[in-house]
Amino acid sequence: MLSIGEFSKICGVSTKTLRYYAEIGLITPDDINIDNGYRYYAIKQLKKMLFINRLKSYHFSLEEIKALVELEEHQAEEELAAAFTCKRHAMQKKLNALAYTVKQMSTDILNLEQGIPIMSYLDKIDVQLVETQPMTLLYSRQRMTSADFETGYGTYFSKLYEKIAIDKLTLLGKPMTFYHSPEFNPVGNDTEFAIPIKEAVTGTRDVPGTLCAKSVLKGAYPELTSVYANLMEWLANEGYELVKSPYEVYITNPNEVTVPEEIITEVYFPVKKIATT
Repeated sequence: MLSIGEFSKICGVSTKTLRYYAEIGLITPDDINIDNGYRYYAIKQLKKMLFINRLKSYHFSLEEIKALVELEEHQAEEELAAAFTCKRHAMQKKLNALAYTVKQMSTDILNLEQGIPIMSYLDKIDVQLVETQPMTLLYSRQRMTSADFETGYGTYFSKLYEKIAIDKLTLLGKPMTFYHSPEFNPVGNDTEFAIPIKEAVTGTRDVPGTLCAKSVLKGAYPELTSVYANLMEWLANEGYELVKSPYEVYITNPNEVTVPEEIITEVYFPVKKIATT
């Protein structure tokens, strides 16, 4: 048997953390002296603690770790592999995003060294006036927070694609997102997920063709704020105003690209010319 101090030292985990783990049922002492409350761990528990440490290093939450420990104890290798694969994919996306940010920063440093203003990249965002065609959209409208975006987009688009497949509907375009909220609300924004289809069925709405200011982003989604800012400046300079909710069209599937630079997103601002007096 090992005292809690010995167990703590061998595993590199504080006694405070071990006590908390015991409280939440993650790993409990093998024996507790009823006279003095001293906690003791069995030698065989070292392996379990090291497994928990490894899962922590993989950025699993404690709730996830509890579930994975149970899988490991039942020798559910296939389920463990699936969980690890999913986590690896999520971490790779974060690494790609970080690599993109580092590359972007390097470009900014080079430009500054050459006397080029750091925000000059906005001038390279092209704006076009286009007439869009009428569309029938299969849609789902949700109240979404910023934290919901990454998982929510996949969830709601998947449900729409599932309905298209089950009902044998005719797909006519790429997935789209409309932003109906008049201002940003951290509690939740009125967000519509939509996919153009041929048939008018329950859960669809018709969108007439309209004049739009359009820009295309080739890069990571956080850069979309720059596109929106540039579009608003263009509207002010050219004498147009936004008349309906802006929307995005996702030309590429982010799960099918290897680097953020390959992500292509179109941004549309339905507009009209401001009347002059």
